[in-house]
Amino acid sequence: MASKPFLTDIETIRKRAREHIDKGAITEGYAADRQTVIKLLNEALATEIVCVLRYKFHYYMAKGIHAKSVAAEFLEHATEEQQHADQIAQRITQLDGVPDFSPEGLLSRSHADYVEGDDIVDMIKEDLVAERIAIDSYREIINYIGAGDPTTRRMMEEILAMEEEHAEDLATLLDNLGKKGEPAKQRSEKRPTKH
Repeated sequence: MASKPFLTDIETIRKRAREHIDKGAITEGYAADRQTVIKLLNEALATEIVCVLRYKFHYYMAKGIHAKSVAAEFLEHATEEQQHADQIAQRITQLDGVPDFSPEGLLSRSHADYVEGDDIVDMIKEDLVAERIAIDSYREIINYIGAGDPTTRRMMEEILAMEEEHAEDLATLLDNLGKKGEPAKQRSEKRPTKH
């Protein structure tokens, strides 16, 4: 079986790299619509910032018998969401864009809402809803980017995996606390599985 030749000779790659040195990481091989990717990343950045703020509020406002353990989960998620925001902002700058940290219009750029909740169970539910929104919107961003920008796609896939983990953590907390914040009774039936 013949091996597949490297498509571009090294001299051509070297020449292209020198021609557009001012573009930094953006080379001729970048196939995505960069402006659209930056816009989507700024929306994801706003989503992460709103999630950090909501989780921090929930961390400080959690009250009740289960507050300490649930608040610890809120704080852990807030820290991880901040790391996502930092990753996204860094990628925006690598794409020669400007990360939008302006508080003006933050909620309109964010995919997730900022809902405080009345009690610890409401807080968990609102965080779970926000994680589910992030999961769906990040999956769409990943599908849109496709092979055009593998670095951004891979970053968003890693963030998506963490958001799915957060959603599972929150669903487990909700199962453990029950609907009114009391310990849930063990259910005899199993959760329905997706087909």
